Amino acid sequence: MKLSYKLAGVDIKKADEFIGNISYLVKKTFDKSVLHGIGNFGAFYKLDFKKFKNPVLVSSIDGVGTKIKLAILAKKFDTIGEDLVNHCVNDIAVCGATPLFFLDYYATGKLDPKIATEIIKGLIRGCYNNKVSLIGGETAEMPGIYLKDDFDLAGAIVGIAEKNKILNKKNVKKGDLLIGIASNGLHTNGYSLVRKIFDSKQKLFRRYASLESRLIEELLKVHKSYLQIIQKSINRFKINSISHITGGGILGNTKRVVPNNLSIKIDWKSWQVPEIFRIIQKEGNVSDADMRRTFNLGIGIIFIISKNILDKYTSFLKTEMQDYFIIGEIK
Repeated sequence: MKLSYKLAGVDIKKADEFIGNISYLVKKTFDKSVLHGIGNFGAFYKLDFKKFKNPVLVSSIDGVGTKIKLAILAKKFDTIGEDLVNHCVNDIAVCGATPLFFLDYYATGKLDPKIATEIIKGLIRGCYNNKVSLIGGETAEMPGIYLKDDFDLAGAIVGIAEKNKILNKKNVKKGDLLIGIASNGLHTNGYSLVRKIFDSKQKLFRRYASLESRLIEELLKVHKSYLQIIQKSINRFKINSISHITGGGILGNTKRVVPNNLSIKIDWKSWQVPEIFRIIQKEGNVSDADMRRTFNLGIGIIFIISKNILDKYTSFLKTEMQDYFIIGEIK
């Protein structure tokens, strides 16, 4: 028998057809700065520097981790891409940047165009909602690296900021307050521990009286984008620093945006930890320390502000319908 690339597990024709079928969807995210998108060896984006005195490009790259395994188990593929985009958007937004364009990397053991299209739809929705152009990416069929039904998803984002408006941790001072904005669940971190605790389909699809939906549906809630509240905040107030609460928890991430000579005091009783985290802790017999290191515990981002703007800033958050908590201070 003669061998071929297709018999080895890689179907180039199917991949080409998939790219052709999604191109028109991807173009819905394009803005006027996109010169060339899907299909070329590189994507082209023309930057308009007229609005900036001293522009700085800000970039980040990330994945969504083992949350993917739950999406596969639930056969729900249309939100994992939105998770990825929102995570990356938040990472550069907390620096003071406005996102411009996004590129994705999707790798799988065997390309299923239906599943891949659902994943891309999530990416497109995330990009569209954040006004980010999805200008390129890579779809890789890799039998031998991934099992047939497995896949991985990662993305890179590029944004722009005025140099003097980049948030600098040097602005953080003793006495500053930490204002936590609510998350809607786990976002994209802690899923390896979750899967260790809930190690069967029966456990993951269980209904708890204290949850609005099945456990797996709570676990697959989309990672929130905080772009709008971040940009409104830094345009109206003197925000000293912002942290995005991802892997490493509240302290682990907030330390990154606070000078080394200062410390962070968290009042862990200052907000109601969402029920999903209480269930995880109880079912897994997880210590408070491990919960705090692993999960966001209901806090998605943290604004660090001076005490003298507290009243005005919290009044603003109320008008923006944001669930917020004064969770600590800088020592």
